[in-house]
Amino acid sequence: MEIVLNQIKSKYLEIFSLLDIDNIEKTFQKVASIKGPLEAKVFIINESISCHQLSKLKNHFDKLYICSLCIYSNNRETILSGKSLKIDSTFIKGQEIKNKLLLLNSKNKDDILHKGTLRSGDRISSNGNLCIIGDVNPGAIVSAKKNIYVWGKLLGIAFAGKSGNINASITSLYLNPLQLRIADVIAIGPKDKPKNCYPEIAVIDKRTIIIRPHIIQN
Repeated sequence: MEIVLNQIKSKYLEIFSLLDIDNIEKTFQKVASIKGPLEAKVFIINESISCHQLSKLKNHFDKLYICSLCIYSNNRETILSGKSLKIDSTFIKGQEIKNKLLLLNSKNKDDILHKGTLRSGDRISSNGNLCIIGDVNPGAIVSAKKNIYVWGKLLGIAFAGKSGNINASITSLYLNPLQLRIADVIAIGPKDKPKNCYPEIAVIDKRTIIIRPHIIQN
């Protein structure tokens, strides 16, 4: 079981494992000093958690300033236990849980390499460069303080140079985004699909985002 606490005001993120739900006092002592309001997400893979166990977990959350609590699991009994306690509980596949945890763990890292497709609702952010081997589907959002590289289709929203770096760029094998942003310059994606069969790069030129062929020189 993985627990994610998100401090809403400061966007502070704490991720920790709970190996024994029947002995959770020591685990919660470590996070008792985190000030709220907090959002709590509980990810459970291949575990059947009873109503009694979840009730005990919820009681510990109640001691913190929790404004929302969600459970994600691939075990239907766990989901039913959560719903019986009126906890927001969602059934998703185990691989989807792993992908969500990967994205959350990546938030505090610098350069990030992500392998896999980002679907609608997924978000990934880097404090350095961001390289994605896979597609960024419509509804997904990717951002980086430096450059963004998508080794696949960029169909969602991309924000490079989020700290104000006007020299940042966005590169993709197939560039057809809903929106591009570099520093404080924003561009809406083209209505027509790209006809080119080569990588393209988006950069700022005279306060406008332009797209041109991305030529890699040896």
